[in-house]
Amino acid sequence: MTMPTVGMTGNFKVPKPANEPPRSYAPGSSEANAVLHRIQELSHHVRELPHVIGGQRRMTEETWDVAAPHDHQNVIARMATADEQSVQDAIDAALAVQDQWAAMPWWHRAAIFLRAADLATGKYRDELVATTMLGQSKTFHQAEIEATCEVADFFRYNAYNAQSIYSEQPQALQGDTTYLDHRPLEGFVLAMTPFNFTAIASNLPATAALMGNVVVWKPAEKSAYSNAVLMELFEEAGLPPGVINLVHGSGELVSDVAMAHRDFAGLSFTGSAEVLQSLWQKSGKNIHKYRSFPRIVGESGGKNAVIAHPSADDDAVRVALIRGAFEYQGQKCSAASRAYIPASMWQRIKDDLVTTTQTLPVGDIASHETFIGAVIDEAALRKHQRVIDEAKALDSHQLLVGGTVDDTKGWFVYPTIFQTTDPYAFTMEQEFFGPILTVYVYEDDDWEHMLDLVDGSTNYALTQSIFARDQAAISQALYRLRYTAGMTYINDKPTGALMGQVAFGGGRASGTNDKTGSKIALQRWISGRFVRENYSPDLDWRYQYME
Repeated sequence: MTMPTVGMTGNFKVPKPANEPPRSYAPGSSEANAVLHRIQELSHHVRELPHVIGGQRRMTEETWDVAAPHDHQNVIARMATADEQSVQDAIDAALAVQDQWAAMPWWHRAAIFLRAADLATGKYRDELVATTMLGQSKTFHQAEIEATCEVADFFRYNAYNAQSIYSEQPQALQGDTTYLDHRPLEGFVLAMTPFNFTAIASNLPATAALMGNVVVWKPAEKSAYSNAVLMELFEEAGLPPGVINLVHGSGELVSDVAMAHRDFAGLSFTGSAEVLQSLWQKSGKNIHKYRSFPRIVGESGGKNAVIAHPSADDDAVRVALIRGAFEYQGQKCSAASRAYIPASMWQRIKDDLVTTTQTLPVGDIASHETFIGAVIDEAALRKHQRVIDEAKALDSHQLLVGGTVDDTKGWFVYPTIFQTTDPYAFTMEQEFFGPILTVYVYEDDDWEHMLDLVDGSTNYALTQSIFARDQAAISQALYRLRYTAGMTYINDKPTGALMGQVAFGGGRASGTNDKTGSKIALQRWISGRFVRENYSPDLDWRYQYME
């Protein structure tokens, strides 16, 4: 990487961002036809997914097959798998360009990601949507809102927020100059990204890189198909080789090597609470080896509640349950998986909720009628089947709808609703990451006690929805459930965080609550240095009181 010659002056301003508007994909529209055509092409071609280390692509003798979840006989890619040497090479490539990348003016780094945003919504838009639909079994709408719109929003809002951070400087006294040097971390950042959002896969390595860090990126193998497109996009946007190094394969192996390295400076992670805990333990075990205390940033799932007050609107609650629980097969960290409904409302909405859920179209994501695709793989399907069978066996649970799976062609789990009389049951406590919703019905006059149940029945604290027309009830719930979620929605479903409006993150078992997409998240990847210059240094060691 060659450092640019900085021979210009000025106050560089990042354009004020606005959320990228999604395309509609109406049947027969040009955008729908273009993506369908691309899916058809991709479905008949096996793509190689190599490591990208120092800008060089490397395949390996051992590969993993990548198949479409909704058509598991259709192998769409073969992915390289990392060994210890591959990971070490990725670390070396990152460290080799660390100083040059950190020294690049922030506005040049920002320009790369602003260019990437335009590529995501322009040249690469169809490719990102098609590969996300095909590889992660997302519908047109679900792929569009995140694989293009949210990707671009992340890049644009991050650049804008970075400008704000770099412009924040202390006020010097007369006779002094004081400034804050916003340094990147010393070493490399390991980014481990999940299968469910192409946008998260783009954001975790890019956020750290934007702030001057070099990155080893280990994407989930189940999203490697669309993530390969992201790597091409980064490169075309002008990201220098070695700044972000993509390594496929075992997360355990990659983290073992990376987190034992002296120059491991930070972890950016989205995944399960159990894996985040194990990575934190790994960091603690190696803490004596590190040059610096590493930053651990993690988002680790949720057991998100829809909480309805007797004054709430029936239709609004019903729509929030259906969309919040079943869009993208419930494979969102923010998906609704437990609901607290007053008895009077339940009498009115139960039958329609069950009937609507029963008729939700499940199938091929390339069909415009489809609302629910396949879960990500066979392991997920088997897990959900075990959960359903275990819940069916409980006297406290009544299966209202769903409860079946179909693995004939794809990994399909039909949307499932249980009603329970046990607010502390495992279905109200554990995250399943599938289309399974459990409803607890409370007496209308038991609102306050129900709030205690919401807060105390699970260790997760990511999102929640409060539905009420009674403002006093909303105020009470916001106070009582202040630490129950990092994001609270009022009269809206608990999914759909939008950059610039809702920054994503939660506490307790849901992670470190560093608010992805906000200034808070960016500040985690810098380490400040204060510099003070005295224009008139003292020339006598004695103080006036001594004279």
